[in-house]
Amino acid sequence: MRNGALTRPVHGGNLIWAAALAGCPVSAILDFSASISPLGPPESVMLAMRSHLDRLGAYPDSDYCELREALSQVEANLDSDWILPGNGAAELLTWAAFELSKLTATYLVTPAFGDYRRGLKTFGASVVECPIDLGLEVLDGDLPIAFLRSTIPSQCGFLLNNPHNPTGKLFSVEAIAPFLERFALLVVDEAFMDFLLPSQQQSLVGLVREFPNLVILRSLTKFYSLPGLRLGYAIAHPDRIRLWQQWRDPWPVNTLAAAAAIAAIEDRAFADRTWDWLKVVRPLLFEGLAKLPGFKPYQGAANFLLVRSEHSVTWLQKTLLERHRILIRDCLSFPELGDRFFRVAIRTESDNNRLLAGLADVLELC
Repeated sequence: MRNGALTRPVHGGNLIWAAALAGCPVSAILDFSASISPLGPPESVMLAMRSHLDRLGAYPDSDYCELREALSQVEANLDSDWILPGNGAAELLTWAAFELSKLTATYLVTPAFGDYRRGLKTFGASVVECPIDLGLEVLDGDLPIAFLRSTIPSQCGFLLNNPHNPTGKLFSVEAIAPFLERFALLVVDEAFMDFLLPSQQQSLVGLVREFPNLVILRSLTKFYSLPGLRLGYAIAHPDRIRLWQQWRDPWPVNTLAAAAAIAAIEDRAFADRTWDWLKVVRPLLFEGLAKLPGFKPYQGAANFLLVRSEHSVTWLQKTLLERHRILIRDCLSFPELGDRFFRVAIRTESDNNRLLAGLADVLELC
């Protein structure tokens, strides 16, 4: 298939598109576009899936009792009926968007993950954009959105992710919690929260019992390197969980994915190794990017870095693929960022050094 027949990807991780552009096999692409840990999948997960192969002849438990019980043990010891596993956090986001669409309006922190707009648009939601001030160097856990200080009409929803994608900024519980009193429904996507040490996390899970209007979305695919399995879960009041169950397909999580999820969250050694890796390589990559002319990386709490570029990222991405077979994430799907920002996942130190060398080489062409 020729390059012209392939559509530019909206998400990261489209290696078929990248390989076609680079003129090489998919296996030759070094992918910095998808924010997935390079350390997994854990061997414990692979063993769990192999041990469940003989169960593929039967349907999964539609209530996912074992999986929900395992998840409840790591989420503030909530009862399992507060948790709903899903076919990735994206599936659960669909039901959150459906609920939000029934409200007067949904306040959306922007720039925003593209699937938020997809879900809200699908159900005809009215969206009020709340742009983050990207000019601030340090946010100190605050939500730098002056618009949110104004009067909010009744029966409105609020959707944001924390840590924020694509900036990587971490908002504090104290900054978000007051909005639980102002919005009829608050949906917080915490897909990247696992990359922080438990003592550093700013999850709102501890407030879910107190506020029935709070929904938290979590992902298991990024931290445990399992994007192909599609694993996520929602945390919310049992009444809302039961409602979402009525709306969706009866078996959204397959047998192997359910087994993988249980093994993953029980593998504390893998979690410790991930935290140890990230605290070393993230500052090194940040410093390396900051030294390159024309780039301004943003400090972040997740496993990726947002970078402002003085050069066209469309050109930069294409040239980096053609010369070095390295794929970075353009930010064209974020209307507020456009062609002057890119995002890179944090990978191993050797991979990160290869990225820095490739970028340095491409910049010499400018």
